[in-house]
Amino acid sequence: MRKYDVNQIGTIMQNEISEIPSTFTKLIGSDAQFTALSGLLKANEIQSVLVLARGTSDNAAHFLKYLIETQLGLPVGLTSPSSVTIYHAKLHFKKSLVIAISQSGQSTDLVEYATAAKTAGAKVISITNDGKSPLAKLADHHLDLMAGEEIAVAATKTYAAQLLACLLLVNAWSSTLNNFRLVIAAGEKLLADTSSVVRAVARCERSREIVVLGRGFSYPNAREAALKIQETSKISVQGLSIADYMHGPISALTSETQVLIFAPKGMPLNFLKEDLQKIRAKSPKIFWFGSGELALENEVVIDGADCENEIYASVVDSIILQIFALEFARKNGLNPDSPEGLSKVTLTR
Repeated sequence: MRKYDVNQIGTIMQNEISEIPSTFTKLIGSDAQFTALSGLLKANEIQSVLVLARGTSDNAAHFLKYLIETQLGLPVGLTSPSSVTIYHAKLHFKKSLVIAISQSGQSTDLVEYATAAKTAGAKVISITNDGKSPLAKLADHHLDLMAGEEIAVAATKTYAAQLLACLLLVNAWSSTLNNFRLVIAAGEKLLADTSSVVRAVARCERSREIVVLGRGFSYPNAREAALKIQETSKISVQGLSIADYMHGPISALTSETQVLIFAPKGMPLNFLKEDLQKIRAKSPKIFWFGSGELALENEVVIDGADCENEIYASVVDSIILQIFALEFARKNGLNPDSPEGLSKVTLTR
């Protein structure tokens, strides 16, 4: 295994994480693109929504799914691009909205599926970091992430921007999430003191199994944390809904397992108590991301965002999962800026 100087590796990823609050500021300031979107949404009788994405963007898609279902009550599905690219299905998408999320906007299967959906009668909104990308050009409306160039292979500021863009999109539709400016100050505060993340990393071992759990609005970040650790530290990590974990995978839990639980501040936690009893019965090492309200003395707490509800806190807590992955890779002598075997743009079919 190749080793790196920990003083030199990860500087690109670190710098890009540090740009998240300024990215939030630019995205919130680009209200014209969301005002124009509002007109498109309200002028069309939309009865269902499908979200099109891969990889990190697929985790943001889960966040958008929760937002639309809770704020608008519309049914939201996650697309299967292979139905078009491999099986050549003929779609029937009248009165449907397809929202395509992609950092680059270049993945062939996403472009193909979005094209087929538009031909089938759907309205298409794209959310990318490149307004000149194929996905952006074919959409009825494009939302620019305003994140600037992202060089590190692991998506950081673009993922955080995707979460906020999803929030702004839904607010343009429903006007129910208008305190979103709080995320800027909350992000700056988290970045000003990362000591709890560093302490947690010191107690987490690459040689032991890692499972990442979340529920509701914290589920996308749990999936993303698992993905980021896999990408940057080259180990297999599970990212699961707590509910799904209790339906079977918990049988593999042992005292050697490290369980990372995402519980953003403002999240209702009563539903967790019974599950926690079953998890703690196996004596794993537990790490809390966000709130430590349910943590025991011997469990590790990583302080999350101070926001009024879990939706805003979940957007900002994307920062702590990224810092954790960065510092964990550094601890293990791996380069999180450019993990072996990965490239910035993945062109799947």
